[in-house]
Amino acid sequence: MGAAARRAVASPQSAVFVSAVSIWEIAIKASLGRIDVDGVDLVGEIGAREFLELPITARHAQAAGALPRHHDDPFDSMLVAQARLESLTCVTRDQAFAAYDVVILW
Repeated sequence: MGAAARRAVASPQSAVFVSAVSIWEIAIKASLGRIDVDGVDLVGEIGAREFLELPITARHAQAAGALPRHHDDPFDSMLVAQARLESLTCVTRDQAFAAYDVVILW
């Protein structure tokens, strides 16, 4: 994570939302051996760090499905849809997000 994103996430004034789709993607990558979460309980970490869970709703799913296909990653499409509908900032270094109408921080 970039320095600006780290500062924003660490700031007491920031409400940090963690999408269910992020946890889902991490869990899949961990099960495939593509990343190592070192036994960390990701869901537990959300509460321990006083972050807020962002569930996937039907409204989010409909918006994600209607997005233009700038790329074909369904996880990223959901994050973009959630950010747009909930007026949130996406913390990402993925430049594909710039093609959408979302605020990006890295």
